[in-house]
Amino acid sequence: MTRRWELFAHDADMGVRGFGATVAEAFEHAALAMTSIVTDVELVDAQEEISIECEAPDLELLFADWLNAVISEMSARHMLFRAFKVRLDGSRLHGQAWGERVDAARHRPAVEIKGATYTALRVAFEGNAWMAQTVVDV
Repeated sequence: MTRRWELFAHDADMGVRGFGATVAEAFEHAALAMTSIVTDVELVDAQEEISIECEAPDLELLFADWLNAVISEMSARHMLFRAFKVRLDGSRLHGQAWGERVDAARHRPAVEIKGATYTALRVAFEGNAWMAQTVVDV
């Protein structure tokens, strides 16, 4: 099975990296990697769908905006997400996230993610897949 996402160490913060056949898939898998910093994503049920929209002048900035929008929704709604769907339309991103409200006893959140940074920010086609990565502030 092809690896779809991974974490990488970065000083006191954490790096997230998503892979996919398309840029949209790489963005989806990076958001899943980001959720895995907080909790085991297998513990999260896809009970509620949230729509997320953002726009930026290039893919790298759009990727950072996407992750920050997911973080914002997690914080404002007190939710965790286990699945994501992204559609890119030029400089606009149309996304959905599925998840549920945080249940501290069941989810045992490890950290709170403050935001996606521009550190190690990169969106590129490498080998046979798209890769999207950045460092998130925890």
